[in-house]
Amino acid sequence: MSAEQALKFLGIRSQTLYANVSRGRIRAKPDPKDARRNLYNGQDIERLTQRRAGRRSAETVAGQAIGWGDPILASGISTVAAGRLWYRGCDAVQLAEHATLEEIADLLWQAGPVTTGLVSRAKTNMRGAPENRMLVAMSARVATDPPSLGRSPAVLKSEAQSLLSALSHATLGAVGHADRPLHARLAAAWRKRAANDVLRRALVLLADHELNASTFAVRVAASTGASLSACLLAGLATLTGPLHGGAARALRFLLGNARQIGATNAVREWLARGEPLPAFGHPLYPQGDPRAIALMRQFKLSPMFAEMRTAAEGLTGDQPNVDFALAAMADAHGLPEHAPFVIFALSRSVGWMAHALEQVATGQIIRPRARYVGPALVKETA
Repeated sequence: MSAEQALKFLGIRSQTLYANVSRGRIRAKPDPKDARRNLYNGQDIERLTQRRAGRRSAETVAGQAIGWGDPILASGISTVAAGRLWYRGCDAVQLAEHATLEEIADLLWQAGPVTTGLVSRAKTNMRGAPENRMLVAMSARVATDPPSLGRSPAVLKSEAQSLLSALSHATLGAVGHADRPLHARLAAAWRKRAANDVLRRALVLLADHELNASTFAVRVAASTGASLSACLLAGLATLTGPLHGGAARALRFLLGNARQIGATNAVREWLARGEPLPAFGHPLYPQGDPRAIALMRQFKLSPMFAEMRTAAEGLTGDQPNVDFALAAMADAHGLPEHAPFVIFALSRSVGWMAHALEQVATGQIIRPRARYVGPALVKETA
């Protein structure tokens, strides 16, 4: 259907149509007769109409909302709308043209100038994987940091800054100067100064992404009054899951297989196992992840990554998402194997702290109800 037909059929405004597209409820594709216009999937529109026609119970609405559904809590930090990512009303891709992660922290925290400089020059145990060092650093803070409730916003924002510094310290050690932005210190630590600007862009693009799994974990922890370090630890722990921050690791496995049998065969084998292809497609970006598009403009894909992109797009119709772009960026610049996770975790910590601060300010606990599907309840008789 054309936009005009879809709007008439659904009886909605154009903004609502675009919101349904951005959330993956209605698929759209360019009109082959006019590239300036889109066509909208008729089956999706009919299904949405039928859903709206029937009265949905509160139970059904809540159940659908928890998985890529309707918004379930209010936030003024970021959103995905019209196929774009917005930080407090500003297009994240446009911000990535010039901003640093520290400036994004200033924007999202509304805290004034933020630095990721080292909290101290104390020796750090640099053994083990960076993600493990991050978890250990936050665990140590959880043991001593006070709860977040009953403390002023200014004090909490200062503590959030110290936590971001502690994470960078645990990851990089005493590298560089405290007044240098994080992207410059990453480039120096990895001895890849040519990657300085692309690292800056990646950190900005990954700083927040609405209410994803790790951010929701952070907000639940913050709603209980847990310390900010405990909130950050909740986010980090969730990020380690293979369906979240582990996508780059799964992509490495897929690429390893592709080097042996070719990208097309590797993708076919993966799909034959009934598993979703890692690092391709995103429910919130049916027309392509703008973060990935913006990042991949800054470097040339290696032949292996280019072959994988062509094979995956041809077999699934899905475009690369930001996980693919991060892995491809690391490959193009010869960054360490752990670079995608480190970049993701350090950057997203800014968003996690923004959500923790916002949740603490509400003073409300997040406590959903469960929809019971167990055995029938048996009432004992005397």
